[in-house]
Amino acid sequence: QVHLVESGGGSVQPGGSLRLTCAAPGRSFTSHAIGWFRHAPGKEGEFVAAISRSGDNKIYADSVKGRFTISRDHAMDTVYLQMNSLKNENTAVYYCGADTSPTLQAQSPRTSFDSWGPGTQVNVSS
Repeated sequence: QVHLVESGGGSVQPGGSLRLTCAAPGRSFTSHAIGWFRHAPGKEGEFVAAISRSGDNKIYADSVKGRFTISRDHAMDTVYLQMNSLKNENTAVYYCGADTSPTLQAQSPRTSFDSWGPGTQVNVSS
């Protein structure tokens, strides 16, 4: 497993932006696909976005397409989630997960990911 840490959460008004960061202190995760999920109070956890180990394959939930961008910096060993045009309903705890299987693709099922960070809170409100 990989110990992941998320950062970058905070409070923002609707229409604002945040950039979340996922890192694995002390080790590299360049060989793993990484995904972002979120869990809002009273709701099921949901897939947000994922990126393949190479960074070439990216997939998004329909609800965030065109507003969120996932990317990775292999030199910095970091994955980012740029979130623009945030909405109230995007309020949630956001988690990054690592897919430590040998897959070359990005996948969305939560069961594909076997290592998780503690999450970072995102609050969108006016």
